[in-house]
Amino acid sequence: MWSRLRARRLDGVKFRRQQVLGPYVVDFLCVEPKVVVVVDGGQHAEQISNDLRRTEYLKVSGYRVIRFWNHEVFGDPDAVLEGIRAALVEIPSPQPSPGGRGS
Repeated sequence: MWSRLRARRLDGVKFRRQQVLGPYVVDFLCVEPKVVVVVDGGQHAEQISNDLRRTEYLKVSGYRVIRFWNHEVFGDPDAVLEGIRAALVEIPSPQPSPGGRGS
């Protein structure tokens, strides 16, 4: 996955790998627009409460967290990249529209 994200290869967006955020290390981070990509192995099925705490910490810190299973990354990396791409464009604006109207 890193070879497909590094050096701005996904739509010119910069990602960092194995980034420390507070007490956690995330797999991939896009600083702007604050998207964290987590790739979960089988052990995460038994670490649900730890993962929920980490996700909540990241959300409270302003990050959007998207998760994929290892088998998705290896089995269909193009679909994973499309999921990441979609997450990058779905970030809500931090500023409400004037008059409360949508754009």
